[in-house]
Amino acid sequence: MSVTPTMSATATSEPCETSLAGDPLSQDQATELAQAFKALADPVRLRLLSLIASHAGGEACVCDLTGTFDLTGPTISHHLKVLREAGLVTSERRATWVYYRAAPDVLARLSAVLRPAGNPADTSAETEVTA
Repeated sequence: MSVTPTMSATATSEPCETSLAGDPLSQDQATELAQAFKALADPVRLRLLSLIASHAGGEACVCDLTGTFDLTGPTISHHLKVLREAGLVTSERRATWVYYRAAPDVLARLSAVLRPAGNPADTSAETEVTA
């Protein structure tokens, strides 16, 4: 009995058309970006970054962020520390409060890595995420 291999109807012999970024990442770049993506993998941290970036003036006081979540202050502080250590936000102490600001250069690098090669950034359209 002989078996003849066949090509699946869904298989294609054409190469994938989408490639990410322009040049491959170095080991150091991949390690740095992986830390940032790992920090964003938590829904609380992703939401915190979104709140900070969209806050009036581009910065938010920790006092403005804690009431938004059903979490304790120390838990929110832990999540903000992870974002800060990943380079996604910067912080500045003013009197008794700490103010956080999104780091646009890091966010731009993350975005550039995910953007298909040859596609410029489209900053005019808003992205809507639905569940």
